[in-house]
Amino acid sequence: MREVDFDLTAENIFNHARGKKAYTRTEHMILKGSGQVAIIKVVKDRGKELFRPISAIQILSLPEKTVFVKDQDVDVLNRSQMARVAKHYPGMYVVVEGLFNHVSFIKQEEVLELRVFDVVPPYPSKLTVLVDKALSAGLVDLPVLTVEERVDLIDLEKNVQTDAVMFPCRASGLSSRNRIFYLDETPRTEGQITLVGCDLSRRIYQKIYKKRPTASINMCPRDLAPKDEAKRILKCCKIKDGFELDGNNAIVPWGATVQEVATAMNAILKK
Repeated sequence: MREVDFDLTAENIFNHARGKKAYTRTEHMILKGSGQVAIIKVVKDRGKELFRPISAIQILSLPEKTVFVKDQDVDVLNRSQMARVAKHYPGMYVVVEGLFNHVSFIKQEEVLELRVFDVVPPYPSKLTVLVDKALSAGLVDLPVLTVEERVDLIDLEKNVQTDAVMFPCRASGLSSRNRIFYLDETPRTEGQITLVGCDLSRRIYQKIYKKRPTASINMCPRDLAPKDEAKRILKCCKIKDGFELDGNNAIVPWGATVQEVATAMNAILKK
């Protein structure tokens, strides 16, 4: 980033670059002055010198298409953090001076959207937390914005017509107006029961109790996720480890690790 003392017009920028040299690793320059900001791409003469003559420049953005943001909480080397800033400035180049006074820029159109589809409770969803951890750790080197999509088990439970309901396991925040059981505790049951679960839950129920539940409500994210063109990450208990790509969905195990989630995100976003 260079402070300049002239109006950032295209003519002035070209005149300023004429006859100048640039450091061998310089690819872009941010010009800042008089409350204005512009971004240029630099082409240098070939050679091995530390500073080489500028042979050409390309103006990426002039002041009317560029905003400057100063936020010490933003790691400008983390592209997802940059994407979160850029979403507030549609159609603009966004220059950010962030953590350690490092400076970088991003264009809002470069941002990728990933939908995180998960079941709650608990709140927040486990998959949302894992995705956030992967992004904050820089394990996904892409400008990603996430959109959370949730299936609320409490809403599903409202459709229960029996006097008892069974969920696959306990989770903080689960409640019911009816008697409530948890499949992984293999409780003794009586009366009519609605199982809120997936195909595997139904199979386990039949294995334990030697009969089918009175009724069942599907909570499988793989079945419930919208069938559209959006890219998503979701969980499925049939995935044992790693991940699986199915159309625009990246599917990870129910007990996925941060690394598995990061690998799946990279795969679906680069597809």
